[in-house]
Amino acid sequence: MATAPDQSSLDLAQRLGVLASLCSVVSSRRISPSLQEVVLAGDVALAGVPGNDVMIRVVDDAGRPTRRRYSVRSVNEEAGTFTLWVAQDHDGPGARWARQANAGDAVDVVGPRGKIPLDPMADWHLFIGDVSALGSFYRMAESIEVPGRAIFIVETDSAEDAVTTTFDEGLGVTGIFVDRNGRSANDPAGLLSGLSAFAFPPDEGHAYLFGEFKVTKVLQSALVDRGLSDAAISRKAFWRFGQANEDRGEPAKD
Repeated sequence: MATAPDQSSLDLAQRLGVLASLCSVVSSRRISPSLQEVVLAGDVALAGVPGNDVMIRVVDDAGRPTRRRYSVRSVNEEAGTFTLWVAQDHDGPGARWARQANAGDAVDVVGPRGKIPLDPMADWHLFIGDVSALGSFYRMAESIEVPGRAIFIVETDSAEDAVTTTFDEGLGVTGIFVDRNGRSANDPAGLLSGLSAFAFPPDEGHAYLFGEFKVTKVLQSALVDRGLSDAAISRKAFWRFGQANEDRGEPAKD
């Protein structure tokens, strides 16, 4: 039984200037048709700040080791645990790992990863994406200082995927869940419709676009057309329609 991360993880962490650690599964449960919640015990420094993610070492269809990246939903420093919400609307190696995880399983983790923290200067924060981004969106929104405002525009395949949470009562929250209604997962029409129904608040805002590659790219252009500056838009493609993520855990960029 492994007692330390694989040497490849230690080498990767050293190159990136981050941490590598062996964590253990506390629990794994389905919280909606498209989301599996996995709680890991270990070094919570792996989770970084809201907006960061971790790299999980898993096994692909051919039995070869690969990595998948998942945003951290929450951290419990007192318990020494952190939680991931893993999308289940596909059958990739990461999704299978989350479904099949059992309490006590060892998990090879590298982190923290990611370069999109919450903008501390923004008066309002607009989170747009699909259900794969929901955990990251909620963790980031929970870190907003009050009085502030969080707006969510999230596309789901099922009404049951519109998982909600509670926030500080001093935070202004608007939630718009858009039914995909059979559209392709790389069709931006639903989120564009949700965006068009939303009027920007006054003062300075920042938008965070997380989800499918093409969809986030189209949304970025739409926000620029609405007058939001490039500096006020943070975009991160979590996955790409019709393509498996690469071994480093991210979709191809070209």
